[in-house]
Amino acid sequence: MKIVYFSVTGQTRRFIKKLGAEFSAYEIDPVDPFFELNEPFVLIIPTYEDEITYPVIEFLKFKNNAAFFKGIVGTGNRNFAELFIFTAKNISKKFNVPLIYSFEFNGTPKDVQNFKEAVNKLES
Repeated sequence: MKIVYFSVTGQTRRFIKKLGAEFSAYEIDPVDPFFELNEPFVLIIPTYEDEITYPVIEFLKFKNNAAFFKGIVGTGNRNFAELFIFTAKNISKKFNVPLIYSFEFNGTPKDVQNFKEAVNKLES
């Protein structure tokens, strides 16, 4: 399964690098999010205000991308309590896809393992 992600500070990008070559990944360009992806994907998104993550919504609404959107993973800081991964939760509801995992910052080795298991479960 393809991994699509959005990274503002680089934390999510660092997590993607930890995944190794097992997954093919595409980073949403905040300046030009209009990329058509005609294969199933999981989205990894950090927690930010809607205006910052607007390019992600534009990507998902572009052509048939939403039809291939199979699950979402949220990242953030647990110190934000109920606001932890709220961006992923909102997108999950809006596009009716499951929230399959969450982690803090750029993730731990255990998060990498759990993420891979969640994606494999989603594929089966």
